[in-house]
Amino acid sequence: MASYRIRQYRDQDYDAVRSLFARGILEHAPAGYRHFLRSAWAQLGLLVFFVAARVAAGYWVLGLGAVALVLAATWLLVRSFSTSYVRQALSTDLCDITASYLRAPDSCFWVAEAGGSVVGMVAVAPPQDPAERGVALELKRMSVSKDYRGRGVSKALCGEVLRFARARGYEAVVLSTSMVQVAAQRLYEGQGFKKVGTFSPSLLGSLLCFQIFHYRCDLPGRTAAP
Repeated sequence: MASYRIRQYRDQDYDAVRSLFARGILEHAPAGYRHFLRSAWAQLGLLVFFVAARVAAGYWVLGLGAVALVLAATWLLVRSFSTSYVRQALSTDLCDITASYLRAPDSCFWVAEAGGSVVGMVAVAPPQDPAERGVALELKRMSVSKDYRGRGVSKALCGEVLRFARARGYEAVVLSTSMVQVAAQRLYEGQGFKKVGTFSPSLLGSLLCFQIFHYRCDLPGRTAAP
């Protein structure tokens, strides 16, 4: 039996939801950093920088120290990339969740509650892409507390979004997730989502070899809203 329940967002969930979202995004920063370091051009760049620093300084230890400084600076850059995304979300749709998702048409926001605490969240809204508006809805802001992962919470939240979109007669649900969120990709693919596009969110994202995957799930047997 599930030890949680899915319900619609309430105003008293505000702080818990914003905190859960921020933690969920920031915990992916180390994975993004590791991904960058594994890229061929990053490794080549570090090697070239080390050789140049070694030649200029004349000491191996100074070359290694210079590389260490570059690695530290890169980590701060990756971390700032994540924190800027969190700040942007908290100052836009997650600043007034009720207005963004409960008063807006074809939008909703759910939380997973366990033991009186919010342990998961997900939202749905019309997509930003004009080509998808009127055809699909977008799954957004999915996050589940570490302590409740592996218990079916994410699957249940995803199911709420799919049912919501199907009941309103939409053809599909779309979403975007980052390349380092491997568990999320497996979840979505297990629910019928297929990857339909890849893009970099910004110039900084391109420099960090960071990509966003765009997914789509077609909804067979959708029913028109009453």
